[in-house]
Formats: sequence, C-alpha cells, structure tokens
Amino acid sequence: MSEPESICHKCNEAIEQRIITALGKTWHPEHFACKDCQRPIKESTFNIQNGEPVCSDCFVNYSDTCFGCKQPILERTIKAMEQSWHENCFVCGGPCKKPLVGTSFYERDGRPYCRIDFEQLFAARCAGCAQPITENAIVALNAKWHRDCFKCKKCASPITASTFAVEDNKPLCTACSG
Repeated sequence: MSEPESICHKCNEAIEQRIITALGKTWHPEHFACKDCQRPIKESTFNIQNGEPVCSDCFVNYSDTCFGCKQPILERTIKAMEQSWHENCFVCGGPCKKPLVGTSFYERDGRPYCRIDFEQLFAARCAGCAQPITENAIVALNAKWHRDCFKCKKCASPITASTFAVEDNKPLCTACSG
C-alpha cells in the first residue's frame, strides 16, 4: 500500500520531493509564497494574514504603528490609552522610564506614568512640607496640607479644631493665639 500523495495548496499538483507543511496545508517549497508579493517565503518564521502566509516585508502593511517610537509593531502589541505600543516602548513618561506592561499606571497629556513619578510631577504639594499630597488634604489658608503638617506655627501641636488663628499666613492654635 503506498502513501497518499500530498497535493500542493497552490498548484493542486502532487508533491514528489521536498514538502512544506504550514497552516494545515502542504506546498511545494517554491509555492509557499507571500499572498501579497508572491515571493517564496524562505524564513523559518512567517506571518499570517487572513489564513495565508505573508512575508515580513509585506506584513508591515498590516501591522500597527507604535505610539512611542512610530515604528511598525511586528511582535506582541500592547494596547493602552487607545494606542498600540511595543512592549519596550510602553514605559513611564517620568524620569524613571520603568516598563509599565502588566502594571497599573496614571495618564497625563497622553503619556503613561508610574504612581511614584506621577505623584512627584503632578500631585498637589503640601504647604507645610512641600511633598506630594496623595491622600485626603486639609484645605486652609489658600493651600493644601497633609493632616500631620497642619500644625501650630509656635507650639507645633496638630490643629484639629475648626477654628484657629493666623500669623504670617501660618496657622496658630487657640492656646498660642491668646
């Protein structure tokens, strides 16, 4: 009993010699070609478009363009902020430049940021210590304050009462203002 003949997907003729098996089909090596430019695909890896092989040169026409570097994306695509990115290009827009793939991030003006850089660059600053305010703030004297930083200018006691005095635009507790 002889083996069943393999038929070329392109020319529908029997394959006698070398055979390429790809995409669940068999091909003569010279007929395993790009669906767009018709050049034979000789590389061991190839791209697929609509179930047909596509060479790397033609695949650029189907690929997304990276929002970060403006180059075609020929491998894994990251979709974030309604844009496409290379994995290596989806990084914090702040000074750290850390990769953001698989992490939560903040967005400002179309750029992604890690939490630390976002807070350092954009969070409101405390009038007492000048550090970013990332939790609830006390709003007083036309400024924002950390709860622990809103303290009496003279005795440094936290001001927890709703009434306080003011000296040089700094709070004074009722004991020190009397």
